[in-house]
Amino acid sequence: MKDLFEKIRSNPGPLGKWADVAEGYYIFPKLEGELANRMMFNGKEVVCWSINNYLGLANHPEVRKIDEEASRDWGLAYPMGARMMSGNTEYHGKLEQELAEFVQKESAVLVNFGYQGIMSAIDALLDRKDVVVYDAESHACIVDGVRMHQGKRFAFEHNNIDKLEQNLKRAVGIVEKTGGSILVISEGVFGMRGDQGKLKEIVALKEHYPFRLLVDDAHGFGTLGETGAGAGEEQGVQDEIDVYFSTFAKSMASIGAFLAGPKDIMRFLKYNMRSQMFAKSLPMPFVIGDLKRLEMLRTQPEHKAKLWENVNALQGGLKEAGFDIGNTNSCVTPVYLEGDEVYAMALVNDLRENYGIFCSIVVYPVIPKGMILLRLIPTASHTMEDIDVTIEAFKAIREKLHSGYYATVSVDKVAVKQ
Repeated sequence: MKDLFEKIRSNPGPLGKWADVAEGYYIFPKLEGELANRMMFNGKEVVCWSINNYLGLANHPEVRKIDEEASRDWGLAYPMGARMMSGNTEYHGKLEQELAEFVQKESAVLVNFGYQGIMSAIDALLDRKDVVVYDAESHACIVDGVRMHQGKRFAFEHNNIDKLEQNLKRAVGIVEKTGGSILVISEGVFGMRGDQGKLKEIVALKEHYPFRLLVDDAHGFGTLGETGAGAGEEQGVQDEIDVYFSTFAKSMASIGAFLAGPKDIMRFLKYNMRSQMFAKSLPMPFVIGDLKRLEMLRTQPEHKAKLWENVNALQGGLKEAGFDIGNTNSCVTPVYLEGDEVYAMALVNDLRENYGIFCSIVVYPVIPKGMILLRLIPTASHTMEDIDVTIEAFKAIREKLHSGYYATVSVDKVAVKQ
């Protein structure tokens, strides 16, 4: 028998083991200054590629003005209580209606946070007789939601439609015995690789298998499709997405999230999602601010146009320079290099301290051992100068990596101790 705390101390986890040398710099870093293409890190200005401010709305003057006015007029507490009991307003309903119209669905329901909201939606939609089939590279919020499911659950190899179909056949056999239903879950854009979910191919399987489709489109909402309605619109299958989900934390640079779909299904979720029934309502300044941001998504297409100008310049420049950016077909821009965690720490320290480039670093266990993924999130706020200096910096660190330079840098030299 082992004491709970002793068990934890003996195994802090794959990331936790680096806490003493990594916290505050590589993990839980502290970016300072206004949310922008350039921010302050460790006392120096850096080109920042690590914030999901896709359309550059975080510090847009119109947004800042509305946020300020809403905070002054309503305060951060109003409305008090859970929305079901005492926290409902006409503005919450107005935001839901406008969101539904924007993503071409009949109805929508607000949730306070994306992670919490989709977990709760999965929990509410399924019972123990049902089967859920989901992409193996789904975001942690989906994986955690699926973990709560008391029935059968199957993961299919990322974007592999043949594997999905195999699992659907298994699922059909199960629900024929249990009297349950089947839910398939994918993403509009996968946040690490940047590739879109194969939604068109998935919905084609509806001709042969009885399932409903839930899509997490956090990175597609506002960035993909003719109107910005997301990956479903981009692929021409928005109508076939049964439950559409997105967060406000990406294109809208705000707090909150929503689900959209048939009116009766959204009503069911509204009355059955425990995370919303027993949590305080989304505060009014966020609701008012989100209404303004949504208006700008609809009426100011220049932000999306500028975003894609930057995306194409960045991804095109990286590919021209010989970098492996995988098969991204979204704004998310991964750069794949070879090396272990210590190499990654030395490389990122060099990028930040000597080249003024701040981007996210991803290593095992998120990606396979021996790989380093540097993830860049271009925004409408970035400039061509930002892109040029970043590509030149990446060329320099790649040369150092190949020469073995980072193998000579000890962990102590790249550690930042608090």
